Amino acid sequence: MNPETKFKFIKPGEIRTRFAPSPTGFLHIGSARTCLFNFLFTRKHQGRLILRIEDTDKERSKPEYEKDIIDSLKWLGIEWDEGPDVGGNYGPYRQSERSAIYARYLQKLLNEEKAYHCFCSKEDLEARKQYLMSIGQPPIYDGKCARLSKKEVKKYLAEGKKSILRFRTPAKKIVFEDLIRGKIEFDTSVIGDFSIAKDLNSPVYNLACVIDDFEMKISHVIRGEDHISNTPKQILLQEALGLPTPQYAHLPIILGTNRAKLSKRHGAMSVSDYKKMGYLPEAIVNFLAFLGWNPGTEREIYSMASLIKEFSLERVKKGGAIFNIKRLDFLNGFYIRQKPLDKLTNECLPYLIKAGFIKKEE
Repeated sequence: MNPETKFKFIKPGEIRTRFAPSPTGFLHIGSARTCLFNFLFTRKHQGRLILRIEDTDKERSKPEYEKDIIDSLKWLGIEWDEGPDVGGNYGPYRQSERSAIYARYLQKLLNEEKAYHCFCSKEDLEARKQYLMSIGQPPIYDGKCARLSKKEVKKYLAEGKKSILRFRTPAKKIVFEDLIRGKIEFDTSVIGDFSIAKDLNSPVYNLACVIDDFEMKISHVIRGEDHISNTPKQILLQEALGLPTPQYAHLPIILGTNRAKLSKRHGAMSVSDYKKMGYLPEAIVNFLAFLGWNPGTEREIYSMASLIKEFSLERVKKGGAIFNIKRLDFLNGFYIRQKPLDKLTNECLPYLIKAGFIKKEE
């Protein structure tokens, strides 16, 4: 299909997208770009954006990080229609509150022998992984526990032997059409039987993601290209559970000016860091929109309303997007100059007080 006509047949209201951050740190500028692209695409087609908090990492997930994510997105002017703070018909919107839902799907996979208990120790798994890598083979699980009898499994479970749950990966090719990258193909022989849960109530990322996307009726998954390798696993799980496959679009990676993966030296900071440094939300939004997308014109300044009107996934590039802080500085300067003097004064006061140039009135 011609990329220019991919979205002409989308009916208003059919689109349901999601932004699903893990509250294990402050909102990264790259994650904000992902959420912005979801927001622009969804609003362009009069759909609904869902904020889903993927907080299954109990040790690293913290309420203050979730608060930062929500506050930072709101500061940027990005709104969502369903989420932990606004509710909706397909909640709960925190994965930590969805254990009973996951258990039901996991039990189905076990009952149908599409998943199995794996009792291999971490040490054994690591040793096998290193061996396979040393002989140039893909470091996939060899299926040792897939061959256990039901009697053996029952015995090990009764003894309290620790296990995880693995998906029984069928031998086949997975092909899907990425809305940005076109046809992508994977051979499952390089995937192997991958883990899907620590136990019945604790699925790992790929399975929880598949279940939530279905339960929340997600039509389009727009995320970074680092998730491409997760997509075949998710499609395999969708097929095993008899679930529909959403449309996938993988955004280009953000690179520093040295064309290496974005680092703190080249701008990989949180949105709240940029806020503290005095950058305006309008400038950041305008800047992020051009990290991988191009309107096809010479125009450089876009309001949020203009971006919604002009944005299209057809014009998102495949290649890496360069994070050039000088361009952000230019945009910030432009928006500062557009501010009415009284509003600019009010926004500058906290910075002037913090720097000690003026005293805060008691």
